[in-house]
Amino acid sequence: MTKENASKLWTLIQEAGLYLLGQLPSHPNHPKGRNPYAHVAICVKEKFGNSYKDIPDEKFDEVLKYIEFLKENPN
Repeated sequence: MTKENASKLWTLIQEAGLYLLGQLPSHPNHPKGRNPYAHVAICVKEKFGNSYKDIPDEKFDEVLKYIEFLKENPN
């Protein structure tokens, strides 16, 4: 992914994390609460098989839609 697109995705991941702050369900592995920023980044990595920086540019719009999906479905 180009640096410009990676930067845009990182900004959107941060915005999604901020949006999800306090909305993620509790989990026994996270007794002090879950990190929504890490949650979004890990979900993107699991879905696309790569870190957000290493996803092909052709999938940029698909990643955007997935981040929006994560915001709408905080589980």
